Amino acid sequence: MSIGSGAIYPVVKGTFYDLPCPANLSVWWGLGSLLGVCVAGQVLTGWFLSFYYTAHEDLAYSSVIFIMKEVNFGWLMRSFHINVANFMFVCLYFHVGRGIYYGSFRMYKVWATGVVLLLLVMLTAFTGYVLPWSQMAYWAAQVISSMVTAVPVFGGDIAMWVWGGYAVGNITLKRLFSIHFLLPFVILGVFFLHLIFLHVTGSGNPLGLDSECNLVRFHSFFTVKDLVGVSGGLLIVVFMISFYPYSLLDGGSFIACDYMETPASIHPEWYFLFAYAILRSVPNKIGGIVLLLLSILVLFVLPEIWCGKMEGFCFYPGCQFLFWTWIFNFIILTYVGSQGVDQPFVMAGEWGTIYYFLFFPLVGIMQHLEDTFSKKSQYAS
Repeated sequence: MSIGSGAIYPVVKGTFYDLPCPANLSVWWGLGSLLGVCVAGQVLTGWFLSFYYTAHEDLAYSSVIFIMKEVNFGWLMRSFHINVANFMFVCLYFHVGRGIYYGSFRMYKVWATGVVLLLLVMLTAFTGYVLPWSQMAYWAAQVISSMVTAVPVFGGDIAMWVWGGYAVGNITLKRLFSIHFLLPFVILGVFFLHLIFLHVTGSGNPLGLDSECNLVRFHSFFTVKDLVGVSGGLLIVVFMISFYPYSLLDGGSFIACDYMETPASIHPEWYFLFAYAILRSVPNKIGGIVLLLLSILVLFVLPEIWCGKMEGFCFYPGCQFLFWTWIFNFIILTYVGSQGVDQPFVMAGEWGTIYYFLFFPLVGIMQHLEDTFSKKSQYAS
């Protein structure tokens, strides 16, 4: 049987060759392909690292040192794994921002699977951060896993079930390793579901207009664009590996775990800092955890809030202003999360949290007002 007559070839051909796409897609639409390549790279390098990693509280840190110093090109694999993870979050946040600005959230199934992917990638990143069992990794696991104790009545029992004992220890590490190893395959499954929904509904475009009369093949119009984007991303990662391989790691990541000494400052990786700032902006523990979860889950309701006549923010100047101030606020929250629990950072975190959530209803109100004024101006003319 020839390859062309098989069941796989038509699917691949329809997905990567003949897929009809709007002709006016910009470079921002190449982030999805770049993220797919990042996921593939992380799966391959993670698989290699798992050959030498030992999920044991007494051996985990030593096995990481062994990979870096004794395994041929082990340092390269781990540096690639670390820096691609950071680069992936940059692309992921830009991808979500592009989806909000250009109204991609109106394709609800595509948007919902994308938000699920965001949550899965965040969980994978956290479990991977803990695996070296360094000083910062252990105490980060201790702080984050202890959050479940805030659940009324059953909090303590849930915590013991998560830990596998009375505290974070060897069993916890083994469970986190298993989760970290399995999650990428779940991500790949949801990723393909994301693509299926995208191909069924069709891709949006910068103008938010119907593009049925202006479609082109994915190949070679956009394969070349995507290859340029992937090549540029690879150059950035190679530059980081070559000159600044550990610039985004905390100093506590280079110290073996010490159960008897708590670090002076415990904070997550930079891509979680905005959520960390939201968490600590609420004095009540359970309230902070709820807002922490809502900081991502609120993206699910964005399609329900939007009721504009046009897609995206392109034709809504007021919504554009709200969007860019929200992005600036996101950056401020990220900075606040990296600072100590002191003034003025506490107050900045509280106000930043308020605007982070207030943005979503404000966008709905603003686009309704702009549609109303636009209609009145048309009647007046």
